[in-house]
Amino acid sequence: MKIILASASPRRKELLKKIYDEFEICPSSADETLPDGISCDKAAEYLASAKAFQVAENNKDSLVIGCDTIVICDSKILGKPSDEKNAAEMLRMLSGKTHRVITGVCLCYGGKSMSFSSQTYVEFYELSDSEINDYIATGEPSDKAGAYGIQGLGGLFVRKIDGDFYNVVGLPAAELNRKLKQFTADLKE
Repeated sequence: MKIILASASPRRKELLKKIYDEFEICPSSADETLPDGISCDKAAEYLASAKAFQVAENNKDSLVIGCDTIVICDSKILGKPSDEKNAAEMLRMLSGKTHRVITGVCLCYGGKSMSFSSQTYVEFYELSDSEINDYIATGEPSDKAGAYGIQGLGGLFVRKIDGDFYNVVGLPAAELNRKLKQFTADLKE
């Protein structure tokens, strides 16, 4: 069975290598607009499903894995920052607080699908303006939900984590491994 990761994220690619030696990368071009009224808890899974379904349309004989990661702070969804000013706003919002990181995952194959979400709580230290500005100057926050990468320099802001570290990186590898086994077993029935 051919495996396709519907993401261009180098972090997800590295994490998926823990499960599969070989797979293809086919980033999704799905519309990432959230419908009105969707709960924060369901947003990442909704977007992951949209990405997986879009890629699966042209890859019916492949197992497609779609993913999306969001950060939620004060009931507000923080995606990737639009610019440096937006990144600074996000980091100030996260400073000294606990936030949630939710990664939604959707598996598609042969018209069947399974989706799930993984949630991790992350607590940040208080951040000074100079810490925020210095971090933004590295360029690391530009393509990451919540404007930080826990696996990079952003990890220096983390006081405590409750949940799956890899979920915060962008792919809950251990849970995904179990769900893939379940999904592929269900396909054989």
